[in-house]
Amino acid sequence: MRVAEIMTQAAVTESTANTLRAAAELMWREQTGSLVVVDDERIVGIVTERDVLKAVARGADLASTTLGDVMSKDVVTTTPDAPVRDAARVMAQHWIRHLPVVGEGDSLVGIISQRDVTGVFAALWREVGLPEIETDKLVRSQRLARIEQGDLD
Repeated sequence: MRVAEIMTQAAVTESTANTLRAAAELMWREQTGSLVVVDDERIVGIVTERDVLKAVARGADLASTTLGDVMSKDVVTTTPDAPVRDAARVMAQHWIRHLPVVGEGDSLVGIISQRDVTGVFAALWREVGLPEIETDKLVRSQRLARIEQGDLD
């Protein structure tokens, strides 16, 4: 299965000057956990609900803090023809939940989320009759290791 088969339309904002409040309102209206920030059809950043929460926890003023202040600028992307398995691997390696999909000229064509990938793998797991596996301990131990190292970003 390819990324193009599960990607959805990305929620987009076209200004790094937009405020966190405006971003949070748009994310709520669109029922999405991220906004891709574009400038002249090129991705310049991504803001996630975790970025908004971190800013709030650190005392940022939602009305004056801009997306440019909090967005991730080194955006990891994939392509529509990439296998979903590879996209999931990239998401796991970078600890990200939203992966923008880019086409020719690095233009934004969609996004896949952790939820999209989980749904595919859950359906496939059951479909091929694989035995259940114990992943909770592995995921929990990795998360605890990150917390102990102070890697809360």
